[in-house]
Amino acid sequence: MKKLTSFLKVIIPLGVGLFFIFLTFNSTSSEERELIYSYITSADYRFVLLSVFFGIMSHLSRAYRWKFLLAPMGYNPRFINSILAVLIAYIANLGIPRSGEILRATTLSSYEKIPFEKLFGSIIAERLIDLIVLLSFVFLALSLQYDLIWEFLQERQVSPTWLLVGFLVLVLFFFCLRFLFKQYNSPFISKIKTFLKGLAEGILSIKSMPKKGAFIAHTLFIWVMYIAMFYVIKWTVPETSSLGLSEMLPAFVIGGLTISATNGGIGIYPFSVGLMLSTYGISNESGVAFGWIMWTAQTLMILVFGSLSFFVLPLVNRKK
Repeated sequence: MKKLTSFLKVIIPLGVGLFFIFLTFNSTSSEERELIYSYITSADYRFVLLSVFFGIMSHLSRAYRWKFLLAPMGYNPRFINSILAVLIAYIANLGIPRSGEILRATTLSSYEKIPFEKLFGSIIAERLIDLIVLLSFVFLALSLQYDLIWEFLQERQVSPTWLLVGFLVLVLFFFCLRFLFKQYNSPFISKIKTFLKGLAEGILSIKSMPKKGAFIAHTLFIWVMYIAMFYVIKWTVPETSSLGLSEMLPAFVIGGLTISATNGGIGIYPFSVGLMLSTYGISNESGVAFGWIMWTAQTLMILVFGSLSFFVLPLVNRKK
C-alpha cells in the first residue's frame, strides 16, 4: 500500500504535466509549434542568465532567512548546510511535489543535529509567511486586472463554493483530532503529541525572533527576486518585450499558483502563463514560448545546483 501511495504521488502530478504538454501540442499547428521553437532557440540568453542569477539570489536569501527562525530555539546551523538543504529541497519537489520540505528538514537534521520536528515547524512558519506574500500579490493582481483574472478563473472552473467546503472540512478535521488527543493517551498518541509540540515550537519561533526586521527584509528580497527573474524573460521574446509590470504580474501569479500542481510546474506552467499573456493580445506562440523559456531556465538551474548539492553536502561535512 505504501509503495502504491508513493507511486501515485509521483505519477499523478507527472501525468497532469504530460496532459498539459499534450494539450499545448494538440492546440497548435505544426507551423505554430515551429514558431514557438524558433522563439525559444533565438531567445536573448543574456536575459535568461540574468533570470537564473536572480533565482540563485532568492535561494541564497531563503537559506539565510531560515537561520532567523532557528535562532530563538538555540540553533545556529552553518550557512553552507542551509543552502545545500534548500537546493536539495527544490530538486526533490521536481520528483514529488511538496516532498522537498520534508527532505530539507531531514537533511539539516542529519548534519546539524537539530530535531526534525523543530526544523519542519520552522519551514511551515516560513511557508506561511510566503503564502501571505503570495496572497498579497494575488490581491494586487486582482486589483490591477480584475476583469481579466476573474475571466481566467472562470475558464479554469475555480469554484468559491468548493474552496469554502474544503476549508470547513479542514476545520472539522482539526476539532476531531483535538478531541481524540484529549480522550486517549496511548504511546502512539503521546509520540504524536511530542512531535506536534516540537512542530508548534518551530512555527511559533517567528514570534520570538530577535531580528524580525532582517527576516522581513529577506522575505521582501526573495519575492523581488522572484518577480525580477520572471520579468526579465519578457525581453527574450520580441512580442512580450513591450509588456509592463501591471501586465506581467497576473501572469507571474498564475504561474506561481501552478508550480505545485505538477512536478515543478511541468506542462501546466507554460500553458497557464501563455494563456494569461494571451489576454493582453500576446499570440499563443509567443506566450507559450515565454513560459517554456522561463520554466526551462529555472528548472535546469535547480537540476544542476540541486544535483551538485547531494555531492557537496558530505564533502563540506566530512569532519562530522
